[in-house]
Amino acid sequence: MGEGGAPLAPPPGVFAVTGAFGYTGRHITRRLLAGGRSVLTLTGHPERAGDLAGRVEVHPLDFNDPRRLTAALQEVEVLFNTYWIRFERGPVTFDRAVASSRVLFLAAAEAGVRRIVHISITNPSEESPLPYFRGKALVERALRDLTAAGGPTHAIIRPTVMFGGEDILLNNIAWLLRRFPLFPVLGRGDYPVQPVHVDDVAALAVALADDTRNVVTDAVGPETFPFRDLVALIRRAVGSRAVLLQVPPDLGLTLGAVVGRMVRDVILTRDEVRGLMAGLLVSASPPTGTTRFSTWLRDNAVTVGRTYRSELARHYV
Repeated sequence: MGEGGAPLAPPPGVFAVTGAFGYTGRHITRRLLAGGRSVLTLTGHPERAGDLAGRVEVHPLDFNDPRRLTAALQEVEVLFNTYWIRFERGPVTFDRAVASSRVLFLAAAEAGVRRIVHISITNPSEESPLPYFRGKALVERALRDLTAAGGPTHAIIRPTVMFGGEDILLNNIAWLLRRFPLFPVLGRGDYPVQPVHVDDVAALAVALADDTRNVVTDAVGPETFPFRDLVALIRRAVGSRAVLLQVPPDLGLTLGAVVGRMVRDVILTRDEVRGLMAGLLVSASPPTGTTRFSTWLRDNAVTVGRTYRSELARHYV
């Protein structure tokens, strides 16, 4: 607090968010604006500003033009990086996403950005057979190496599966339960999931912006469920009568591909199934989020899953 108990003004300087008009980036941006920060975004979808239209400065996220990235970041104090891909499609590969992330980090260092807050994933590993988790680990290493070479300090945040707002995975589980008489549970369904609310992740990211330490922390919610119990909880909340049927993973992927053709999207990938069944979406760390999925689901049962949310439409169109 300032003199006379007045709130302190936010520190000077612009904060940048990659993908401020996307999912996690939008929630981070809203928090920054509510705190009185000046925000710019690097985005590939300037037409999707929505409620942020006219409230943030917009620049292209063009990894093929590092000089333009550096120029856009000249006055930036902190960069929040949410850029990543869920799956490969055409020329958009995990290797390319790793290389693009390096370009962004180097541009930030060249521009004099003092800190990078990076959104990663729980349990990344450079030895992982899963390109998503291996790629995330390689991006983390690139950021650590940049800091070690005198570049910006960093905070690496590793969320599990996020829910709330415009989430895809848990919303689309509810959508499927509302519309089909059967819901395939891959394998035994005993693999754990620990959902974290997107606002809790955003709050953690913003809180770490003014830290000066190099930090790596998981972002996890207070509840953990076996996957089959999570689906059953959603089923009850939305009033579905769908039968939860245990199926071999390959059959589940085949059924997912059929539905995917119907909605013109990728419902689930083989690597996502492997990561889920390997228990990679949980953490041994204490919860950082306070929002309970069960409570949020109860409060939002009327609307969750009413609309299908497409990954392809969000990121590839």
